Amino acid sequence: MNKWTLFRKASRFQVIPVMLIPVFLGALGAFVWKGEFHPVLFIITLIGAGAAHLFSNMINDLWDYRNGTDTAAKNTPEVISTNSGFLAGGIMSEQTFARLTWSLLGLGVLCGFVLSLYSGWPVLVFGGLGGLIAYFYVAPPIQFGYRGKGFSEVAILLSFGVLPIMGSYYVQTGDLSLRSVLLSLPIGLLTTLLLFNHHFLHWQADKQAGKNTLVVVWGEKRALQFSKMLLLLAYGFLLLCIVLGILPIYALVALLTAIPLYQVYGRLKEHNAPAAYLPLMGASLQASIRCGIVMMAALLIQGILQ
Repeated sequence: MNKWTLFRKASRFQVIPVMLIPVFLGALGAFVWKGEFHPVLFIITLIGAGAAHLFSNMINDLWDYRNGTDTAAKNTPEVISTNSGFLAGGIMSEQTFARLTWSLLGLGVLCGFVLSLYSGWPVLVFGGLGGLIAYFYVAPPIQFGYRGKGFSEVAILLSFGVLPIMGSYYVQTGDLSLRSVLLSLPIGLLTTLLLFNHHFLHWQADKQAGKNTLVVVWGEKRALQFSKMLLLLAYGFLLLCIVLGILPIYALVALLTAIPLYQVYGRLKEHNAPAAYLPLMGASLQASIRCGIVMMAALLIQGILQ
């Protein structure tokens, strides 16, 4: 395994689109609504946000391993682990894994500092909030991802919706905008749905390790109902963005991205084996990425035509 493959697997690089898409949306909002686009600042924003996302993936793995959650998942029959497996499987030492994790944070901080010199100190606020949320999601003493009171869902909505889109928009324009907040809600809620649904794969191990996600606290039946509600909210806010003129009318095409996910819900029962949730995870990821791409395309077309 070469170094790039090692890094890609350890950081779960394949899911990075869920962070990069919001950055694109924020920059496209600046282009369409304000006529501003600065390519160099955009590239630095992409690099910084991407590094921050990979840091959040790896710090999550690091602390889940230290807290015993990943080991419990590995040793619990039928449970499907969603971590990289590098620590629980002994593929990489904890010291090396931690060094790589903090290097990613360092890159994100460097990008944030450079952007703040050009766009202003609020960039550091956006980045700092994102970093604190990523770290204390699983790290003591806060560990709000373990508390099962909805804190983790709010954190994901902020980290993968509101903060990157508002931050990307601010980097380009130097302004804060309510439109950017509303634009962040459809994609932010879909990513929240994705992260919520992944708990179904290993909730029994989470319960054993004391990680009280909402799936553990509520049980499968109620958690599935909430999952469906998140889906409706995401596409409801998409419609609201179109009605308010934040997205053009042809962004309605994005509604089609909900169909495969809706079909998966129809095949699930009140109680399911962990493997039955794999299609739900796949459809959730596809919905988030596809909806985001359609939103990006709609804004880009609007910006070119206007």
